[in-house]
Amino acid sequence: MKIGGRRSLWRKKVGLPILLLTSSLFFLAGFYGSIIFSRDLTPDAVPRARFMDLSEGVEDDALTMPHGETGEFHSYSIPFQVLSWKPRAIYFSKFATPEQCHAIIKIAKSKLAPSSLALRKGETAESTKGIRTSSGTFLSASEDSTETLKYIEEKIARATMIPRNHGEAFNILRYEIGQKYASHYDSFNPTEYGPQKSQRVASFLLYLSDVEEGGETMFPFENGLNMDANYDYQKCIGLKVKPRRGDGLLFYSLMTNGTIDPTSLHGSCPVIKGEKWVATKWLRNDIHNK
Repeated sequence: MKIGGRRSLWRKKVGLPILLLTSSLFFLAGFYGSIIFSRDLTPDAVPRARFMDLSEGVEDDALTMPHGETGEFHSYSIPFQVLSWKPRAIYFSKFATPEQCHAIIKIAKSKLAPSSLALRKGETAESTKGIRTSSGTFLSASEDSTETLKYIEEKIARATMIPRNHGEAFNILRYEIGQKYASHYDSFNPTEYGPQKSQRVASFLLYLSDVEEGGETMFPFENGLNMDANYDYQKCIGLKVKPRRGDGLLFYSLMTNGTIDPTSLHGSCPVIKGEKWVATKWLRNDIHNK
């Protein structure tokens, strides 16, 4: 009886601490485990590769919805940053791959010629000399056997919700050291250019190369700044967007009421070091006959 009583007493003294210790260990394991798993499930913790895969289109019952006759089966996610509301300017990081950028440059390189301008009433090639000093060429997706341009066009259409057939051919441009494009509008004012069959609504710039120094896309009138009669259209001021290979810049030339947005004035700063390659896609408010 004495031995049994001692064992019972020992169990009571030792068993309770062991039980408490075991419970504590399970609690801590559950607590830290929940933190780890919750971090894995937050959007910010989604691996970059998986996030970028979503932009290529994902068939997932949790993401997709029933679609109309002109809709698509896939769900897309294309990351972007709003750079400005005046003008409406949106930046798309890693819109194209380095391989795609290289393929476009390779196609365009042998076709380059001095860039030209759409002339206003009374202007001549001589009077506008020096405004646009780049070289370039126009390329349509049908000229690209690699279908890189077709892929980019389709992605631009999804990002802008403007159909592919509303876009002009790509204007592939190369800016060497010292070359630039003075501030200008992409839309055409009928009082200056005459009647237009359709109007440029927006522009999408796909940067095909990095630029060591200079070559920024500038918006001197961003948020209404510098809008006075004394503005020098050759100056590189205002909101500046530095080119990065594979990144895209979308900005709208028209306001929501269809009139030209005065803050959409933009230009290309002179390249100081390196070389700038860019593919420009002008998007119109009606089907464009190429």
